[in-house]
This record gives sequence, C-alpha cells and structure tokens, in this order.
Amino acid sequence: MTDFETKYFTMTEAEASEYAMEKLNFFDENADLTCKEIGDGNLNYVFLIKDNKSDKSIILKQAGPVARISDEFKLSPDRNRIESEILKIQYNLVPKYTPNTYQYDSVMNCFAMEDLSDFEIMRSALIKHRVFPDFAEHITTFMANTLLLTSDVVMEHKEKKDLVKSFINPELCEITEDLVYTEPFYPCERNEVFPGTLSFVEEEIWGDERLSLETAKLKFDFMTKAQALLHGDLHTGSIFIKEGETKVIDPEFAFYGPAGYDIGNVVANLIFAYANGQKTIKDNTEREAFTSYILDTIKKVIDLFKDKFNKLWAENATERVAHYNGFREHYLETILTDTAAVAGLELSRRIIGLAKVADITSIDDSDDRTAAEISCLKAAKRFILERSSYKTGEDFIKDLPKLF
Repeated sequence: MTDFETKYFTMTEAEASEYAMEKLNFFDENADLTCKEIGDGNLNYVFLIKDNKSDKSIILKQAGPVARISDEFKLSPDRNRIESEILKIQYNLVPKYTPNTYQYDSVMNCFAMEDLSDFEIMRSALIKHRVFPDFAEHITTFMANTLLLTSDVVMEHKEKKDLVKSFINPELCEITEDLVYTEPFYPCERNEVFPGTLSFVEEEIWGDERLSLETAKLKFDFMTKAQALLHGDLHTGSIFIKEGETKVIDPEFAFYGPAGYDIGNVVANLIFAYANGQKTIKDNTEREAFTSYILDTIKKVIDLFKDKFNKLWAENATERVAHYNGFREHYLETILTDTAAVAGLELSRRIIGLAKVADITSIDDSDDRTAAEISCLKAAKRFILERSSYKTGEDFIKDLPKLF
C-alpha cells in the first residue's frame, strides 16, 4: 500500500486512483476506477478519476514542485492550499459559477473538486467560433461579487488583513511580475517572439521608453495594492463553459491585488478570440457575426460589471467613508483604469512572452498571424498609455475594428 501520510511525491495515474479510494471517501468500496491525467496547463497535475460501475467521477488536482511549463520556475506547493481555500470563498460568494471542492491534503499537496467534463474550456470553444450569449452576465456577477465583497469597502478591516496574510502567494506573484509586467517590455532571453512580429516589437515595444515607464508604474501598483482577493489568472483557459452555464476554475494565482487585474484579463482574452475570428473565418457573414458577438461581449463585461458593482456597493458597503459623495465613483474609475492597463499587459505578454495563447498560435497563415499579433500589440499600447480614458464598455471596443 502506498504511503500518502508522511511524505510528498508526485502521483502517477495508478497512485491517484489508489489515493482516491483510500483518502477521499467519495467512491463505493467496490468501485472499479480508471484514472487519466488531463492537465494541459502550465503548472499542475490534474487527474480525472471515474468509477466504471457507478459513473461517479471526481477531479484530483496536485501541485508539483516545479512548473510544468518550465523547470526554471520553482514553486511552493502551498499554492494548492491557496487554490482550495479561494475556491471555497468564491463558492460561498458565487456558488453558481464556482466548482464545488472537497478536502485539501497538506502532505500530498492536492485537493479534490467536482468533475466538469461536460463543460468545455472557453478558449477552445471560442477558437471554434462558438458564441455564449450569457457569458457576460455570468462572469460579471462572478467578478463583482468576488472583487467587491472581499475588499475593505465591505469587510471588517482586521478580517480582511487576515485574508491578505493567508493569501500571500510570493512564487506565483513573482511569475506574474516577471512574465506579465517585466519581460515582455525588454529583449529578455525567455521571450518567444514570432519572426514576422519581431521588428515591430523591437521598435514599438522595446524601443518605447514612455511605455517602459508606464509598465514600471503598473508593476509597482500590482505589488503594493492589496485591494481585492483576485482570481489572479482569469483568462478564457480558466473558464469552463457550456450553453447557459459558466464555471471559473484554476485560481492558484490568487492573492490580494488591484481588482482591475481580473477584469483586464477577461477583456484581453476576448480580444484574442476577436483576432482569431478576424483572421481565420473566411465567410464574411460568419466572421461579422462572431466578431460582433465578441465586441458586444467585451462591452457588456465592462458595463454590466459597473452596474452590478454599484448595486452591490449600495447594498453591502460597511466602511463609513465609502458613503462620502463621489468616493464610489472615484473607486470604480480606478478599477476601470487598471482594467485597461491590464488588458494591454496581457495582450503584450501573450504575444511577446513565454506563455502563448492558442487563439493566436493556431492561425496557420504566417502573414495573418503576424498581422493579428501586431494589431494586438497596437491595442495593448493604447490600453496602457491611455488607460485613464477608458470609462465605458464602448471605450474599450471603439478602436478595435480600426486596429484589426
């Protein structure tokens, strides 16, 4: 019998099945289990474990000592504890859009969660140019609740500070500080720039001192602004979706930071889907339908978030000064400014940096891919440099058709 009690090790599929029977109290004693490692992300191991007799299934997620994307990133397995705890918090705040989780194991650095195999990763669905009319409604409810209700506006301040301590996440934050805020904006050896895009990057990104200065300011905001409990990696690869339903997964980058970070990630990754649709859909009518859907969704993400945020503020704000005339408007304006900035940072880092997105890399024609990447980078610069001018959903989309 395998020892799961005294020392950590990275599990095989067979060991994950054994672990499920011994530790999870989820399957029947006579269960006939099959297990497959299905993780396709950059960091963790994800096991889908199923009982062939009952069809009951569960996901077991284990944190390894290094990132799967590169063994350069040495990571504390404590990120698994952070992820399991924030999923519980998010489930309490927005159960409709968060998977249910089960016990966390501090020895094996793993936890179990409900199987969402009947959902599809949103990025994959968007690359197939599927549309989800309810997505903006769902994701804005998720973000408004998780970002405002974990802030000083609502929480008792000592309780909030305890959460800040609990969600200190230095290794994962360092990855974000490096890959998002720093490396894309100079010729770092870890960058991976598509050949056709390189000359634009050299001149317009690495050669722009004003842009460098603004990203420096943004990096220090990210490191010092403990505003809300973030998901920390809220892109379309961290969202499971199907018609009428949305589930947000993989919050292992969670920590207290600027609320606009989550919203900006959603916006940027919708723009990647927009770029893909523009370059890969050959039928004019189909292309117009899909890209219009994406633009409308970005607009709704901003405007619905604002509406829900304002309503939640009115219903839940406990901090006295939060009710002073003009303060709510100021607070929300700073979130939208951060949202625009982060949209630009995410667009830049996925084009220039180490971790790519399939929306762009799946564009087969090299000229089309180059054009899509340059358009993303032009939008990125505008978002970063003019970030204080983005106040409405229309502001976020009005220039995109011209750029693409």
